[in-house]
Amino acid sequence: MRFATVEQGGRRFGGVVVGAAGEEVLHALPLGTTVDDLVAAGLGAAVEAGERAVGSSDPVPVAALRLLPPLRPASVRDFVAFEEHVEGVVRSVSGEGGVQPAWYEAPTFYFGNPHSAIGAHDDVAVPPGCSAFDYELEVAVVVGREGTNLSPEEARGHVFGYTLFNDWSARDLQRREMQVGLGPAKGKDSAVTLGPWLVTADELEWSRDADGFLDLALTASVNGRVVGSDLLSNASWTFEEMIAYASRGAVVRPGDVLGSGTAGNGGCLAELWGRAGRQDPPPLVPGDVVRLEAEGLGAVQNRVVAGAAIGDLPVVRAARTRPRRRPADRVDPAGRV
Repeated sequence: MRFATVEQGGRRFGGVVVGAAGEEVLHALPLGTTVDDLVAAGLGAAVEAGERAVGSSDPVPVAALRLLPPLRPASVRDFVAFEEHVEGVVRSVSGEGGVQPAWYEAPTFYFGNPHSAIGAHDDVAVPPGCSAFDYELEVAVVVGREGTNLSPEEARGHVFGYTLFNDWSARDLQRREMQVGLGPAKGKDSAVTLGPWLVTADELEWSRDADGFLDLALTASVNGRVVGSDLLSNASWTFEEMIAYASRGAVVRPGDVLGSGTAGNGGCLAELWGRAGRQDPPPLVPGDVVRLEAEGLGAVQNRVVAGAAIGDLPVVRAARTRPRRRPADRVDPAGRV
């Protein structure tokens, strides 16, 4: 089953999407019921609610609606599960080759910004100060049940569904930030595309291979030209293993979104830059259109637009070197420490 959140005439509502590609229609959920509510209710209850909606509401062409992110993420964790991507992008960001041995030990992730989610066809603005804007072709898993310290086998029962995930990246900002050693910040803060809909786990069981990977074809295009293609099954960890790792010593909850990390073979421009030794294809600029597709999940397509100019924004000054005084050194004008 495919769930979407849409906007029409200033009203936001959820629904069930049915129909072939290009001919999809949406059956609205009961007034006041959101996709977030269905995720919290669990997969079984959500499918039952979706079936009732299809049987009781009139269809509306999806083309007549604005697609919003299918859910409001409770949190966003973005993993880095594709070895081929790591090889290329490490060279692009740091100038060094190879993959750090620590990468192989566990499925590393960083926390993204759940408030920056945009819809499948929304415009995306270049972040202030960025001159190396990039897309990232990913698939995300959405958690449907609370859990902690899960095994991968247990985590399978906590999967609600999947959606396309474009982790837009300001590579020049990221390169500077990574020198501090805390991971990306403003380089990954501006936008993440989720959509076009949230596909329930049962819909993709046909693609699961013997090792538990979803063997789905992925494609990235810029201005109508295919620049990347890969298989989701080339990831080095399954989604269940990612959920299990995220739950270690922590709690995963309904609505948590976990990105697979960027696919290889052109899943982002930075990987291609690292392999070529130059920015070819060039960074994204206003007017460029990025389309990501995933077998069984649909497609998202966003147009890049100009963002705020860094010179028009309030200045945040560079660090000041402070004298490192201690409490015993501090005396106010009244003589009190």
